[in-house]
Amino acid sequence: MQPEREQISPAIGRVCQSDAHRIEHFVNGQRSAGNSTREINVFNPATGEVIARAVMATRADVGAAVTAARGAFYEWSAIPAIKRARFLFKFKELLDEHRDELAALITEQHGKVFSDAQGEVQRGIEVVEFACGIPQLLKGDYTEQIGSGIDNWSLRQPLGVVAGITPFNFPVMVPMWMYPIAIACGNTFVLKPSERDPGPSLRVAELLCEAGLPNGVFNVVQGDKEAVDALIEHPDVEALSFVGSTPIAEYIHAESALRGKRVQALGGAKNHLVVMPDADLEIVSSALIGAAYGSAGERCMAISVAVVVGNIGNELVKRLAPRVRALKVTNGMDPEADMGPLVTAQHKARVEGYIEDGVREGARLVVDGRGVSVPKYEQGFFLGGTLFDEVTPQMRIYREEIFGPVLCVVRVPNFKSAVELINANSFGNGVSCYTNDGSVAQEFAHKIKIGMVGINVPIPVPMAWHSFGGWKRSLFGGYHAYGEEGVRFYTRHKSVMQRWYGGSSGGTEKGSPSFNMPTV
Repeated sequence: MQPEREQISPAIGRVCQSDAHRIEHFVNGQRSAGNSTREINVFNPATGEVIARAVMATRADVGAAVTAARGAFYEWSAIPAIKRARFLFKFKELLDEHRDELAALITEQHGKVFSDAQGEVQRGIEVVEFACGIPQLLKGDYTEQIGSGIDNWSLRQPLGVVAGITPFNFPVMVPMWMYPIAIACGNTFVLKPSERDPGPSLRVAELLCEAGLPNGVFNVVQGDKEAVDALIEHPDVEALSFVGSTPIAEYIHAESALRGKRVQALGGAKNHLVVMPDADLEIVSSALIGAAYGSAGERCMAISVAVVVGNIGNELVKRLAPRVRALKVTNGMDPEADMGPLVTAQHKARVEGYIEDGVREGARLVVDGRGVSVPKYEQGFFLGGTLFDEVTPQMRIYREEIFGPVLCVVRVPNFKSAVELINANSFGNGVSCYTNDGSVAQEFAHKIKIGMVGINVPIPVPMAWHSFGGWKRSLFGGYHAYGEEGVRFYTRHKSVMQRWYGGSSGGTEKGSPSFNMPTV
């Protein structure tokens, strides 16, 4: 999982145009350049042009954002949960109103097709809708007379200042996995979005202010590793949420845990789709085209390996190849686009390096997506769909997360081999199995060691009231994202036991010492 759409909406340049194409921080209710002296280019990946400059936060800038969040916490956390939820109701209305504007910003800076960007915003809105029900989710338990004259109850309380570090591939949705639940629970928030497509975060901050959110409750710092380290090291940051690559997830988890912070770090993936011999190959090929090449493969839940069981491999590849070649690759604002560009020229070169490695290691390159040139967008970061067959588990293109439009076909003799292959992989994010046999499906769901499982569903992303997260090296810290897992992450559980003396059930006489463990 990593952090990054002319039919362009008139509002698409709003973030950049407001200050000479400079993307700044958002602290204590207003934009700020802070103490930043470093800036980096933000590109439109379809044209290859620089469309903005993003300021990079210093430690002092991060400190200012944390200070603002800390100053807002006490009043914000004291507001009744139902009133906090009302801010989110208003925010949700504004998100509905500005959905296409946000989607256009995503397409402009990330490159994914506009319809996919609209879907991203919608999935984020669903988490906001979930967070609007926070009063129900913060209820505790109560037991009367848990002991003689003693009542016991539990409650959940906010942590304080929490931070989110988010990837480039979903610049609106993934932050919404975090801050709506965090602030609904009574925390205040500092967001460090990806520096590759930072513009949408500022527009979201403006909408939260328009919804009436008090200054300092939600803050944004643009930045890179310096900002990340500053958040990890700041003593007033109680918890960090992260979505991105496994090495960075592991680093953030280790460094934060050393400082006693709560961590929710979602890492990389190598998602498999198992094709059983009884599966409908027309349905499977459609599922694989969408799941492997949607958003140019820049999804943490993208299917990057098709595990073909038995002797159906030739037929499946025969069906896939023409569909991969037929993908329309162009500017994501084109309504007919199937796939947009990769997020940066560097990332395109990285993915092309994996393709070269696959050829070098002996995989059969069925469809080569390199060398794509899109008319009128010759400088864009485009790569066509790529299909490998005869891939083995020893190859780098199998072992590592490519994060691009590359699908590898691995052939195995039977169901048992498929399960063993997937369970041996170091990643454990998502998996799918296509079959018409209910017993196979049941056994697969039971035996597979993966956090999110689809049966005849290619990308099994849970809805907002469930929770998102993987196993093994796809998750560090133990907490899944959003849903009730998110509520647990952003709150502390407290148990209270109470006794009043003088009543008929007062138990031990006032002043009488007891030297035993309390019992009923």
